[in-house]
Amino acid sequence: MIYADFERAIASPALKDVAMHWNAVRQGRRMPRWTDITPSRIAAHLSLVWSFKYDAARDAFTGRLVGERIARHIGKDFRGLSLAEAYPAEALPWVSVTFRRVVREPALYAHAGPLFHQMGREHLGERILLPLSEDGLAADGVLGATILHDATNMPLTLMAPDRADEHWFSLAG
Repeated sequence: MIYADFERAIASPALKDVAMHWNAVRQGRRMPRWTDITPSRIAAHLSLVWSFKYDAARDAFTGRLVGERIARHIGKDFRGLSLAEAYPAEALPWVSVTFRRVVREPALYAHAGPLFHQMGREHLGERILLPLSEDGLAADGVLGATILHDATNMPLTLMAPDRADEHWFSLAG
């Protein structure tokens, strides 16, 4: 039931496809493994997909994958980078809290509204975050997907989400 509620909170067909693939490959586990994700099944949306590995012992995230459109929006390829290297200092507090809740609880996350800004203009979109787990129990990664409704080719500045626009779905139960 948790997943069904999460899926209903997603408006974008592309993000729904990514979420449905995540759900299908988890095969009865709380979360799928990174290796369960089949790029060919979500090929049409790979430019929107990104991922971070999570090392619980070090409480650290490292970039694993960044789709071409996401790299263009944020102005860099964050593969192999820590959160502090991947995100600007002003975004790091809310990004860290959000990612940690996804892996520690674990939980599904959906947000729609202003995601970025540029030259005084907000850019609306939608973002989802899904936990990944090698053992199906303890999360060790985040799979995300982000879509902008008014995409631009220029790098943008991340905006902290309005908490009222966020939707959380706990898998802890």
